[in-house]
Amino acid sequence: MTLSPQWLDELRARITLSAVIGRSVRLQKAGREYRACCPFHQEKTPSFYVNDAKGFYHCFGCQAHGDVIRWLTDHQGLGFMDAVRELAAQAGMDVPQPDPAAARRQDERSLLREALAAAQDWFTAQLGGPQGEGARAYLRSRMVPAEVLRGFGFGYAPAARGQLVAALGHLGTERLVTAGLLSVTEDGQAVERFRDRITLPIRDARGRVVGFGGRLISDRPNAPKYLNSPDTPLFSKGTMLFNLDRAAPAARTKGRLIVVEGYMDVVALSAAGLDEAVAALGTALTGEQLALLWHHADCPLLCFDGDAAGRRAALKAAERALPLLQPGKSLRIVSLPPGADPDDLVRAGGAKAVESLLDRASSLVEFLWHAERDAAPVQSPEEKAALKARLLRHVEAIGNRDIAALYRRELMDRFSAFAFPPRQVTGRGHATRGRAGSAGSAVPQQASAALRARQSGGDGHRLAAAVLLGLARHPDAIGCCADLLARLAGLHPCLASATDILLDHAEHPGDGASLAAAVRAALPAGSADAMPIASERDPQQAADALREAVTLLVERPALERALAEATARFATDPEGAFAEQQRLRKRKLEFDTRLRHIAGKPAPRVGQT
Repeated sequence: MTLSPQWLDELRARITLSAVIGRSVRLQKAGREYRACCPFHQEKTPSFYVNDAKGFYHCFGCQAHGDVIRWLTDHQGLGFMDAVRELAAQAGMDVPQPDPAAARRQDERSLLREALAAAQDWFTAQLGGPQGEGARAYLRSRMVPAEVLRGFGFGYAPAARGQLVAALGHLGTERLVTAGLLSVTEDGQAVERFRDRITLPIRDARGRVVGFGGRLISDRPNAPKYLNSPDTPLFSKGTMLFNLDRAAPAARTKGRLIVVEGYMDVVALSAAGLDEAVAALGTALTGEQLALLWHHADCPLLCFDGDAAGRRAALKAAERALPLLQPGKSLRIVSLPPGADPDDLVRAGGAKAVESLLDRASSLVEFLWHAERDAAPVQSPEEKAALKARLLRHVEAIGNRDIAALYRRELMDRFSAFAFPPRQVTGRGHATRGRAGSAGSAVPQQASAALRARQSGGDGHRLAAAVLLGLARHPDAIGCCADLLARLAGLHPCLASATDILLDHAEHPGDGASLAAAVRAALPAGSADAMPIASERDPQQAADALREAVTLLVERPALERALAEATARFATDPEGAFAEQQRLRKRKLEFDTRLRHIAGKPAPRVGQT
């Protein structure tokens, strides 16, 4: 079904955005807008704004942006059409009817949901009945609290054939087969797919049952321990994640999403208070599942089992992610003790044991380096060349060119430090090799020293001071820059006092006139006479300009560092270093041009660095 732009515009016009968002977020009036602490990431100072007149929300911290439909899809986890139907009901509008074929498919899906909901009720009843004693004993042995059992919807499918058919046969055998509850044998008989198994419902984003997972509790020969529903019109295991409907709200609150291998790992983490966990449905992570994860968290944490199979699964997930990486979207990998899974960790040390490992999660590039370095012996020149080739294959798989270039530099720096440690002169004048992994830091240290020397004064300080003075003239804009201001102070320590004054004012507002004077007095000599940026603009334009200026000032040193390192690599990789240097110089020129435009200064000459 295609909805016309005119119909969607009418729908948006009839809905008050702040009223919809205000049901789950505490909004405060701020002039013609509303503001709040962003529901998409953790923050202390409000940077999330809602504008009813323009019909959109925007976070200046994480850049979340959208209209009322986007709010329901991104924050509430609804599908597009589900969001449209919910809003249309509120607005008193009729959703255009789909074509007859689509309407029939929708009716069929409704009938399947009815069958699955009935099966869930029946499985739950069997767990509490006489036949469920063995299943209850198993769950007691796993120390699953009763409230967790109820929350996840645990059930039991009896071992004897025919019981589900007897209970739900009035819904029709064909419907039960299509829903994945019955399987057809070679002789044409329809039998229960789940028998003598603890069952767990698999739900969609709206919490509706679309399939089941079953854990065998007997020693039936040749039967798989875990079994999922087959693919149906409602369920496709490669495009869904177990527990995403429950984990998504927790992930938005905590700013992270944990990915584990099995259902019981999710249950164990939830019992320990870690509700932001999901699991793949018996397959390696797919591109569709990665997209789902990145929809809810910028950097999901993969917490797979600490055995060989778990390490292979983590590497496969990393390789699947490489072509899909985008700026700000990556993975972190948690290393579990050998042979342990998240359930074991919770039993042994509770939530603290898990949190300790989550805090030490490796970045994706670090994980790839260690995985390939440890995959095979690396002693001979041939073995070192093989390691380099494996690393470069990962780089070549990355779709985003900027990320690929950065991965290449990072991995090749690690490779050079590992394979060719610098020679050290002993007390007797003999040259020896340093320990692998301890080398390769001379160039970055030299580059960092040069960068610090350039940052010790001059135009960089004056631009930063001008931004701080601009924020003092527009204190309402401080909140949207709070996190960036803390980073800016780290890059320019002599501006830390002025930055602290601004941040304190954001938390405890006072007199605006005295704020500007206090900030100027806290600036170092040579910067206090800088002209405030955006002082003559209206509040919204000033906030946008000031945030962009702070962002550029914070990101520019990393660009400088990368350029210095590329220049230093000419001796070992002249072709690659030159190409990267040219790209980075162009990027730096764009940064400087934009900064000077915001500051009202002339652009630098071509070739100026």
